Amino acid sequence: MRKLTIVFHHAGGGHRNAAEALKSTLSAQQHPWDVSLLDIQEQLDRIDIVRQSTGVRIQDVYNQILRRGWTRFTPQLLKVLQTTIRVYHSKIVRLLRTYWAEHPADLVLSVIPHFNREIAESLPGNNGKKAPFVTLITDLADYPPRFWIERESEYIIAGSEKAKAQALTMGHPVDHVFQTSGMVLKPKFYEKTNVDCAEERKKDGLDSECLTGIVLFGGHGAKVMVDIVGLLDQSAVEVQLILICGHNQKLEAKLKAMPTRKPKLVLGFTTNVEHYMALSDFFIGKPGPGSISEALQLHLPVIVECNSKTLPQERYNAKWVEEKGYGIVVRSFRQIAPAVKKLTEAATFRELQRNTANYSNRALFEVADILETCSARSAAPELIQK
Repeated sequence: MRKLTIVFHHAGGGHRNAAEALKSTLSAQQHPWDVSLLDIQEQLDRIDIVRQSTGVRIQDVYNQILRRGWTRFTPQLLKVLQTTIRVYHSKIVRLLRTYWAEHPADLVLSVIPHFNREIAESLPGNNGKKAPFVTLITDLADYPPRFWIERESEYIIAGSEKAKAQALTMGHPVDHVFQTSGMVLKPKFYEKTNVDCAEERKKDGLDSECLTGIVLFGGHGAKVMVDIVGLLDQSAVEVQLILICGHNQKLEAKLKAMPTRKPKLVLGFTTNVEHYMALSDFFIGKPGPGSISEALQLHLPVIVECNSKTLPQERYNAKWVEEKGYGIVVRSFRQIAPAVKKLTEAATFRELQRNTANYSNRALFEVADILETCSARSAAPELIQK
């Protein structure tokens, strides 16, 4: 069976989610791949200077920054990270070459940024032929330089017109750059949802007829969710909220204890996000490519924040939301009450619903087809000219 290795890490949840979704689909298709997931952090532990000095992996430091909202200086931290990777470039390449020698692959797919030059240069020939290397951008756009798109990347899969244009501008051949209809989502988001919304809301203690917003800030929630609940409760906006706190039990308890005029449903970690999105009318959260794409796949208009604390690689996402007419962008969630009021005005809401109803994402299956193309070209190079 053909061997595919997907390179990922745990910095943020999107990379791991994409890797796991692709493994599930590619392993079960009619012409399956033998899929292995490579957590690059495990290979880099021996040269992770943060781990050596503190005992904490560098990806865990990043996740802690996200959980605590310490993101204002992320652009500067990225420069430090990228400089460190350049300094350790040769060592990283050697470590990865050792891995490939023990675990050869017929195709390698990266769903992570920063390390794609190192991955590309580490790949050896397999029986005299180098395995194709594909970079799947799991952001709506690159944040150059040295983030996603490298000159050494053989094939690029982009989830937006912007990312595709960036790859072409860097000089990648047109027939080596593929565009999908969006971000790769978990398989559940591609299944049809037949939910009796009114009945399910009643079961959860919600008003069956009230406009409902789902508030989601990743796997560990965010303190700003408390502010959002308080500001909307103090306003005249007639909406109820579904709040997903992830693993943040302290936040979950605090939100449950808050008295509100309208019903609310507060949840901890759940594997059924798509179900609760199906019970909702709109989405409130950070402009992460995964959460925005999940909301749009369920045809929910979105409200997201964009300011100096927004991760630099996610700032384009907010611009994209406005350009496509998928929702409202605020400078601060302190403006959430007027933003929800505007979104729920009849004319505005109808327009946003029309726009989001036209959103159709088949990226999970499109990537599977693209990988077949890349594999076939490697087996028969003359196909590149077609």
